[in-house]
Amino acid sequence: MVIKVIFGNQKFTKSRRKSSAFRYGDIRSKIKLELYSFKIYNVFMEYKSNNNVVYSCKYHVVWCPKYLRKVLVGNVKSRLKELIEEVCCNFKSEIIEMELMSDHVHLLVEVDPQFGIHRLIKRIKGRTSRVLREEFPDLKSRMPTLWTNSYFVSTVGAAPLAVIKQYIEKQKKT
Repeated sequence: MVIKVIFGNQKFTKSRRKSSAFRYGDIRSKIKLELYSFKIYNVFMEYKSNNNVVYSCKYHVVWCPKYLRKVLVGNVKSRLKELIEEVCCNFKSEIIEMELMSDHVHLLVEVDPQFGIHRLIKRIKGRTSRVLREEFPDLKSRMPTLWTNSYFVSTVGAAPLAVIKQYIEKQKKT
């Protein structure tokens, strides 16, 4: 089989054939060596990996209750914190920083890109809404749903991670 690729005026031709069985020193051993050296590098750079992706996807997420009601206080706040940690643990996401205000939630989280931040937020909002409204019936009487449909999400790449963490920690003080 012959493959022809054309980029602008240049032509590249590559002949493909069935490869023989892998031999010592072939591509597999090179890949293993590169993966081994990458794992060592990974320890210092704090990257994560799953079966086929190495990633560092950190997101700053903010969402609020319906009508911006100040319902995230007392027992509701502590239970919400437990539920968010539980959901993130179930979906192998790491919470870097979390701050709960009376009328909104700040979350700095690292998520597998194949799972996606939108799925994680959907699961967090869905589970917390259902459980909190079952455990605290006064939330049912005041609002048709606990959370708004929208949320804010931003990747943490433009600003250093320490600056975002500091911003989230300061939210409680202001």
